[in-house]
Amino acid sequence: MNKPNSEIISEIVQELDSGCDCYLNNKTHEIIAIPNFGNFPDEVEFQELFKEDLMKVSEQASTFIKIEALKSYESFKIMERFAQKLPNSQFKTKLETILLNKKPFQKFKLAVESSEYRKLWFDFKRQEMEEIVFQKLTSKPFDD
Repeated sequence: MNKPNSEIISEIVQELDSGCDCYLNNKTHEIIAIPNFGNFPDEVEFQELFKEDLMKVSEQASTFIKIEALKSYESFKIMERFAQKLPNSQFKTKLETILLNKKPFQKFKLAVESSEYRKLWFDFKRQEMEEIVFQKLTSKPFDD
């Protein structure tokens, strides 16, 4: 089993971060990104917009590896690990408190966006997502 290269992982992470599920052809390395169906109010419109991609993935199912957008609990764990990694500070305490209360995703994002830790957060999140994608891809056959 060969390992996927960093460009493939990076592209998949970018698509996952935008809410898409990704399908990687393990022979050609083609990536098909399809938005999560739950984000579309109209099933007919969704089927029509992504008809070609859905058909390709369905017809060639054995050659594609599906990598789903992160579930909310997975994203939450990443936020928890980030907060734990920070040095003891008021900001760390603030994030830990946010994670214990209602609407943690929205409040966490707002807190980080306006902080000096913004870049650190995005780098951390990207690294965590790359590791998740790498683990998912290397648990399946991957041709080079």
